[in-house]
Amino acid sequence: MKQAHLIRFRIDFTESSNLGPGKIALLESIREFGSLSEAARRTGISYRRAWLLLDSLNKSFDAPASVNSTGGRGGRRIEVTPFGVLLIDRYREVERKLNEVAGGCLEEIRKRVKRGSHKSTRKVPVSKKHLKSA
Repeated sequence: MKQAHLIRFRIDFTESSNLGPGKIALLESIREFGSLSEAARRTGISYRRAWLLLDSLNKSFDAPASVNSTGGRGGRRIEVTPFGVLLIDRYREVERKLNEVAGGCLEEIRKRVKRGSHKSTRKVPVSKKHLKSA
């Protein structure tokens, strides 16, 4: 069984330009399937959310992460550009390095994690408005 990443992170280049696991997963899925709608389905997000994430990426840098192409049997396709591949590769490289460092630093603590099928006990706060109407 594949071990989950210890560290999930986002890189903020500027206040409105960032790169995180969702955008990277979307780019990887686009690269694999050549379709934004299929990439959205595979990553578990709506088409609109996928389009907004991709638009944000393409507007954040001086080169686009993806380009649309037309023609062929399936009609419109989307492709990850060489710059998009660079984003994926560098993000995954940093992720690997962070997880290596974190794994070593947190070894003692990780040994004490309870294994099994326990569910999260995180509680979602209920607003007072909902309590009054109940």
